[in-house]
Amino acid sequence: MAAKTNTAHLEHLSRDKKLAPIIRTVTPYELKKRKNICLRLCASIMSQQLSTRVAEVIFKRFLELYGGNEPTPQQIIDTPFDKLRGVGLSNAKVNYVQNVAKYLLENGTDDKAINKMSNEEVIDFLTQIKGVGRWTVEMLLMFTLGREDVFAVDDLGIQQAMTKVYKLDAADKKGMKEKMLKISAKWAPYRTYACFYLWKYKDAK
Repeated sequence: MAAKTNTAHLEHLSRDKKLAPIIRTVTPYELKKRKNICLRLCASIMSQQLSTRVAEVIFKRFLELYGGNEPTPQQIIDTPFDKLRGVGLSNAKVNYVQNVAKYLLENGTDDKAINKMSNEEVIDFLTQIKGVGRWTVEMLLMFTLGREDVFAVDDLGIQQAMTKVYKLDAADKKGMKEKMLKISAKWAPYRTYACFYLWKYKDAK
């Protein structure tokens, strides 16, 4: 789908004097809405605790099981366990991927139904699946559903960036997260964009 351009977030986020210099050094972020939520959620599970490069290789092998096409939930369920293991997935990840497909199929939930849900409704609905945590759904909200106002307080990259930019005490995890949430509240309703700029800041260091 086409990128969703929103320049209003630039003015709003630039009011944060510590975030503003970072925004000026990065190309403005454009949100993209993507189809096949089931597959995107499976891909997110596959990439957990892996480098981007390794995750891309595994996902490519996964698609090759279906002739390079994007599989339906039923096709994922019907794929033998050993075949999924063969692309480089652990036993746990094979189970989690098939859990996702089964859950969405059993609930009769398609992209249209999920797109109608609020952010918290999507999180509540999908975190019922074993192997799917809040962070995974937050990434889905940002990079698949194209939601503008998501803040991933548990994301390590965001934590590392905010610790440096806002001089937070990383040793005090609870206090750090409380301060992160307080700071991020001022970024609403454009917190997804703020996360993007913080990731870019961290990657540049």
